[in-house]
Amino acid sequence: MRLHADITGAVQGVGFRPFVYRLARELDLCGWVLNGERGVELEVEGPRTSVERFALRLGREVPARAVVADVAFRWAEPRGYADFRIVHSRRNGAPTLFVLPDIATCDACRAEILDPTNRRHRYPFTNCTNCGPRFSIVRALPYDRVNTSMAGFDMCPACQAEYDDPADRRFHAQPNACPACGPGLALWTPDGRTVAGGVWATEAAAAAVLAGRIVAVKGLGGFHLMVDANDNGAIMRLRARKGRYEKPMALMVPDLDTARRLCEVDREAEKALTSYVAPIVLLRRRPDAAVADGVAPGNPYLGIMLPYTPLHHLLMRELGVAVVATSGNLGGEPICTDEADALLRLGGIADLFLVHDRPIVRHVDDSVVTLHGTRPLPLRRARGMAPLPVRLGTDSPTVLAVGAHLKNVIALAIGSRAFLSQHLGDMDTPRGMDAFRDVVADFMTLYDARPAAVVHDLHPGYPTTRWAREATGGTRRIAVQHHHAHLAACLTDVGATEPALGVTWDGTGDGGDGTVWGGEFLLGDARSAVRVATLRPFRLLGGEVAVWQPRRVALALLAELSDDAWTAPGELAPVAGLPDADRVVLRRMWQTGLNSPWCTSAGRLFDGVAALAGLRQRVSFEAQAAMALEFAADTTVHDAYPLPVQERGTGPPGPGNPPLQKREAGSHGSVSPPVPDAPGFLELDWRPLIDAILQDIRRGVDVCVIAARFHNALAAAVTRVAAAFDAPRVALTGGCFQNRLLAVRVAEALERENVDVLMHRQVPPNDGGIALGQVAVARATWPE
Repeated sequence: MRLHADITGAVQGVGFRPFVYRLARELDLCGWVLNGERGVELEVEGPRTSVERFALRLGREVPARAVVADVAFRWAEPRGYADFRIVHSRRNGAPTLFVLPDIATCDACRAEILDPTNRRHRYPFTNCTNCGPRFSIVRALPYDRVNTSMAGFDMCPACQAEYDDPADRRFHAQPNACPACGPGLALWTPDGRTVAGGVWATEAAAAAVLAGRIVAVKGLGGFHLMVDANDNGAIMRLRARKGRYEKPMALMVPDLDTARRLCEVDREAEKALTSYVAPIVLLRRRPDAAVADGVAPGNPYLGIMLPYTPLHHLLMRELGVAVVATSGNLGGEPICTDEADALLRLGGIADLFLVHDRPIVRHVDDSVVTLHGTRPLPLRRARGMAPLPVRLGTDSPTVLAVGAHLKNVIALAIGSRAFLSQHLGDMDTPRGMDAFRDVVADFMTLYDARPAAVVHDLHPGYPTTRWAREATGGTRRIAVQHHHAHLAACLTDVGATEPALGVTWDGTGDGGDGTVWGGEFLLGDARSAVRVATLRPFRLLGGEVAVWQPRRVALALLAELSDDAWTAPGELAPVAGLPDADRVVLRRMWQTGLNSPWCTSAGRLFDGVAALAGLRQRVSFEAQAAMALEFAADTTVHDAYPLPVQERGTGPPGPGNPPLQKREAGSHGSVSPPVPDAPGFLELDWRPLIDAILQDIRRGVDVCVIAARFHNALAAAVTRVAAAFDAPRVALTGGCFQNRLLAVRVAEALERENVDVLMHRQVPPNDGGIALGQVAVARATWPE
């Protein structure tokens, strides 16, 4: 009998065809296997019992890095094949296969580069079918060498023999190379002059780092900027040159033992660090960690990663110490991928450049995860994760979702899956938007897609929204409210099929009613949702300016309690030192609403409380004040401030009861209506909470207790809202749930009430998950 099989999933570039070849030969079957547009295709024929054993083992014994989504079998009459062969890939239609992410170096390849007797000893581009570059080098599908940036490197006879040998682990390993035929290294000065090459380039780069110099290293998906993690002077120079003054910087360490000396590494953390993703993992630092204060000022956590390419393994072996390995870019820009561009953009930052001549097709940052309990939670989905898809369920038309504004990711929904791009970052700069446009074009080409609709955020001022309006022509355009997208993203992420109460807490998002949302409770699913509760509104004094000046949020909160906020003595941190002229201007803004929209943001409430507690009056990076409040909290404190949950007032527009404004649909598409408020709409009245905080401040209560009581108050309020609507399921989503303490306290409180808690698994709770939610909403509301 003859059996035809179509296998979809992450099945190219992982040794799947060699696996099929060996299995067929072992069972004395004839036929063929190839890479197709949708995955792997094969036919085997022989005695029926042998073919049936083949089919059974095909599903059980797949290569370690393969992810099989579906296998479709079809029986047919024999054709009389004489042997079993791997045949050339073919293309007859639009590709819908999974592009595999870049994979961290496997143990076998690492052993080879450290073995003086091996021909790949100290070769920084060693790989096999179990590891190495994939997404960062592929130009087109199917995944064959001619379609990658390795096409310009012809294999030497020894590498070709490995590539052709079914018994070799490099059988059809597309990036296969060695020192005789593959890419090479060089160490450059900022003017592009070569000072060392080959293995000596690695040694010289390591020596430069240990001498206090800043070295830009071209890695897998872009450049890192590296300095000795225990050299505070070098770190401060890097911060000054890069303009990144306080934001934590990631570390690369030589091995697990070094990671354990710096941080608390339990079994789950070790699994995350050593996985094929090899992400940056946020771990609690040890008090005696040999790391300079400038790495992560005021932060009890360090972002740790292990070497994930042969180049990094060799470099870290020479160094023997932890190094800062931060993104090779300027603030708000994508990382550099090309050495000539790096000289231009990083020439004022790096003292030396360790470069290679393998082109990087697309920039891919390092992925970042944190551990909530025993499960990794992605905070940035990039290398090792992108562009693996998320399952959507049933097939529906192709949709492109362009995400939001910060931490952006795009999504392309084809069939029953959403293919998510790598992390793109913030859309504030021209280079950031250039990268966004490049990735959109890249995905359209890579998957040969023609979207039936483009989905974007409801906010009219986002650059991605403007792009969607200007670039889509007559293509259907759909706007999705920001927090509805958050809810839909969480439900889709965990595969939930029933509605849930979504606690969608973040910094800011356009509510579609003339106010800035961010502390919302939405009841529903991707198809529809209603807002059932929110934080009591307050003024965002100066709009975006208040994001960078938490003292403005604190003043707005104080003003809601008493007009004395504007004349009070300076014992409160936000008021102390505030010039009288500034106080007059801010008071007028609060009274008139001049550039001061109503806001219900939980993220901004965190900022205001952090300012009142004296932690941060200004910030230099997003969520810095909220992080300070989280880190300050004493986790042994379990009592809470009052945070009443009550029905919202229905009086005339004014403080706490702003007017609603309708938004009209744009041209060439539809704009989904603002998420409506449900009957019995509830409000979390933060005024008693702020009043209690002020009393504690005047009594001299420690900020650690204040911070803990604040977190506990939020957890208790979430539980009361869930009880008010008898919600059996609660989804925790939005950037605020990156806060470990908040997420854990809320989840524990809900679970005590037998509520099923849904938390992200595959995409971040922050705006990196918005595109997935946009896809889910668009598809769920697609006309029949």
